[in-house]
Amino acid sequence: MLTGRSPAPRSSDRARLDVAVVGAGPVGLAIAWRCSARGLRVAVHDAAPGSGASAVAAGMLSPVAEAYFGERRLTELLLASAARWPAFAAELTETTGVAIGYRTEGTLMVGLTGDDLAEARRLWAYQQGLGLPVTPLLPSGLRDREPALAPRVRGGALAPTDHQVDPRLLVPALRTAAQRAGAAFVPQAVRHLSDVEARVTVVAAGCGAAALTGLPVRPVKGQILRLRAPGGVAPGFRHVIRGYADGEHVYLVPRADGEVVLGATVEERSDTTVTAGAVQRLLRAGVDLLPELAEYDLVEAVAGLRPGTPDNAPILGPLPGRPDVLAATGHHRHGIVLTPVTADLIADLVVTGVPDPLLAAFRPDRFVGAATGGGPDRTMEGDQWS
Repeated sequence: MLTGRSPAPRSSDRARLDVAVVGAGPVGLAIAWRCSARGLRVAVHDAAPGSGASAVAAGMLSPVAEAYFGERRLTELLLASAARWPAFAAELTETTGVAIGYRTEGTLMVGLTGDDLAEARRLWAYQQGLGLPVTPLLPSGLRDREPALAPRVRGGALAPTDHQVDPRLLVPALRTAAQRAGAAFVPQAVRHLSDVEARVTVVAAGCGAAALTGLPVRPVKGQILRLRAPGGVAPGFRHVIRGYADGEHVYLVPRADGEVVLGATVEERSDTTVTAGAVQRLLRAGVDLLPELAEYDLVEAVAGLRPGTPDNAPILGPLPGRPDVLAATGHHRHGIVLTPVTADLIADLVVTGVPDPLLAAFRPDRFVGAATGGGPDRTMEGDQWS
């Protein structure tokens, strides 16, 4: 058990650190914040904080729309984390004075064609069977909520509890919160776990966790676009739109400043090249769902790497045979929504040494004896940066 507050550590005091966090994305920063706030001496190691998957992520908090077949335990974790988001966002904003783009209009899930709607309805039926709040809507009901939707849209559903946040505002806010709580930052990459000295090391390094720990975390490429409404006005829609458009799965996330995030591809690749074909597919599907997007400015096309795992679920807890090293990685498309629960569970484990029951399904030792170099053990569903 680690308790007691001490001054923020200097680089020369690394051996006396309570916690070394490797990785300064939202998960690592939130863990550092929570641990520091409990009085622990914390240092965060990252040569380029916030430059990983979160720099590309759309920021959807979508435990309902992201509830997929065969992922019931993951859905339970997503719901647990989403339930913490309102208080987490309020606390972070109060602590830092920084708005993080947290919005609660909900998510509309839509199908453009008859085939698209049939595929979507199959998933909605599964989600409703789990007791999740999914309300089917006729085309007229959809356009009552979002008049800008294309007349061709055949139907949809509302997930009112699926919200959003802006990761590009979230990450600097979390860094400020961690610093104010006493966490120190070491602007250096960690190549080996022996490079850090602390009683507990938390590896929250995304795709980099594989080289540090040997865990089966692989890069899953995603290409994403950012558009901007002309004239500096807000986009012509309020809800997050998750759509099926002639077999292409896309999402559209509106920001108050006029930005729209349109994504994303899912590719078993490790490069970050933006391709013309991906841009074309995303734009075609986006404009098919919301025709006004054709008049928006295209301001960014970027690719990043999600940290995927064989079962699409995060890896949380002590490494086999290394109780002093905790993994907090492999969040794949769910890194933003899972930030609050991951931070709380890992901080609790650091302080008490007792794992919360929520961690049981996500322990690193579930992969012991499994191959670490292959792809997922079932078809990967989903198509977005979380």
